[in-house]
This record gives sequence, C-alpha cells and structure tokens, in this order.
Amino acid sequence: MSELRHDPIQKRWVIIATERSRRPTDFRHEEPQKQLSHVESCPFCEGNEDKTPPEIFAIREPGSRKNGPGWELRVFPNKFPALRVEGDIGRRGLGIYDMMNGVGAHEVIVETKNHSLHMGDMPVSHLKKVVSVYKSRILDLGRDTRLRYTLVFKNHGAVAGASLMHPHTQLIATSITPRTISQELDSGKEHFLAKERCLFCDIINQELALKERIIYETREFIVLAPFASRFPFECAIYPRRHSHDYTLMNDAELYEFARVLKATLYKLKVALNDPPYNFVIHTAPYTTPRPGKEHYWKTLPYDYHWHIEIIPRLTRVAGFEWGTGFYINTASPEMAAEFLQNVELPEGFFDE
Repeated sequence: MSELRHDPIQKRWVIIATERSRRPTDFRHEEPQKQLSHVESCPFCEGNEDKTPPEIFAIREPGSRKNGPGWELRVFPNKFPALRVEGDIGRRGLGIYDMMNGVGAHEVIVETKNHSLHMGDMPVSHLKKVVSVYKSRILDLGRDTRLRYTLVFKNHGAVAGASLMHPHTQLIATSITPRTISQELDSGKEHFLAKERCLFCDIINQELALKERIIYETREFIVLAPFASRFPFECAIYPRRHSHDYTLMNDAELYEFARVLKATLYKLKVALNDPPYNFVIHTAPYTTPRPGKEHYWKTLPYDYHWHIEIIPRLTRVAGFEWGTGFYINTASPEMAAEFLQNVELPEGFFDE
C-alpha cells in the first residue's frame, strides 16, 4: 500500500507510491552526451572570455591577464540576469498587491576549463576551490544591505534547466527571503521554542539511529535520502556538527565538504547513468537588522542548520502535484539509499 509521509521541515505531504514502484535500474538516464574537453563555440570555454561579461573573480595562473585565458575558475555576471544590481528596492503597493524593483544579483561560476568535467570526477583539491568560491561570493554579496539572501544552485543537463553543457553553477541574490527558506526558518524556530533542540539535528540523530536512509557518511557530514523525499533518489547533505551558516566553514571543513559532494554526485552518476540534476545550497539569510524587526534573526545560530539538496530530474511534475502541492515519489527513499550506498567508490577515488 502507498504511504503518505509528512516532511516536518517544509510541512508538506508526500505520497510514496510503493504500488507503482520501479526497480532502481529503471531510473537510469539515457546514454549521456559525448564528453568533450573543449568546444570552440562555447562561451564558457577557455579562449572565449570575450563572449561573457567581465569577470568579477577568477583563480588564474600566475601572469595571466584578467578576462583572458589562463584561468582555473571564473565568476562573472549572468549575461541575461533575472535581477540586476543597479537601483533602489522601491517597495510599493498596487491596491492589494505588493511590488518592488527587480534588484539583486545573478552570477555564473564557471567551475573548470574542461567542457565536460562532471563534479563527481573533479579532483577534490579543485572542487574545494569551487565550494570555497561559493562561500566568498555569498559573503561578498552580503555586504550589500539591500540583499536578504543568496541562493547557490547548479543545473546539470538540459532537463534540469542548463542552457549550456559546460560545468557551471549560478547564484541569485534577492532582496527578499525565498519562501522555501522562510518555511525552513519558521519550522526550525517553532521546533526550538518547543523543545530547545535543533529540528535538523534531531532528524540527523534519528537517521543515524535508524540507519535506513543513510547514503554516505563521514565524521563531519552525512548524506541522506529524506524520509519524505519528493523525487526518486533525492539526496540531502548535512554537516553533522550543528551550524546554521555555510560561510562559517573553515578550510578543512570546505575540503571535507568537497569530498562528500564529489562522492555523492559520483554515486548518482554511476547508479543512474549521469542523470540531469539540480542542487541548491540552503544556508542562513543575511542578518542585516530590519526596521522594526531588530530581533528577527537572533535565534538563527540555534534553530537553523544549513544543508544542500540534490534532486535528480528523473520524473516530471504533473497536474496532481500542481493542483495539490503533494508529490508522488515512485522510488522509496529506503530503496534509493540502499542502492546508492552500494555504489562503491573506486580505489584512489580521492587521490589527486
């Protein structure tokens, strides 16, 4: 019989449709595209720097010229931004409706010169540079008092929304806190006020005790198939030590996070034949005091817990999901966790 499962973080119900369940191998993606190290027409490939906006930041070889070849990683504004840095917020009403100007930031992080290098195959030392740039860009944008939140996200594959194959991550900084994050913040605060414990830590401790949905774990991080997974093979990475803010990680923790992210994405790549996926980093909002809400963020260090969600795009959201807000997942998280857990990392996987 199918099960309805409740997510205590987002407070939504998910249908685990066990009667419609499929074998793990039924979710394997079609044959992936040909792997190429360089494409002449790709604006993100080395040598095509003039096809992108001027870079904001880059890790470069000594002596290389800004906005030219010789880089390992580049950051620049999105050529077609959803939000722009220039201007005032301009909050206003239109009858019952609220409006504001589209102020924010939209940046692209080109992770590597290699046109087809999967994150699960990157050297850990290089991936550590990538996740460190996430941290530095979140911190830098947080200096703009107009901004409330920066979401770092990756779209891998056309089905997941990637318009270019070249490995890249995006970030969008907004002048409001996104609804998904607000719900997590509210759930965390509500739980802490009732129990004086972090909701996310309670989930981690319960999953460690049950051992039914653990995909991968180290001393510092745990990878779970969430109890109320919305999608087949959905994963969540949590730091095991309580921390509300991604940017609080030191160099050692960033290196360990890079190892865990590499291992998780490799397992998905091998198990599902390089599926399209999205990942999003959920971290604390900026704590700039708001007029009339000076205490709004004071409890964050106690009741929030940063994490990353990874969603393979193996199924489509259809009418029932849009109409009800429920999700139907035909792969139980327990089955997905076991299948991914059994994908072995090859000898020397973390070697440089």
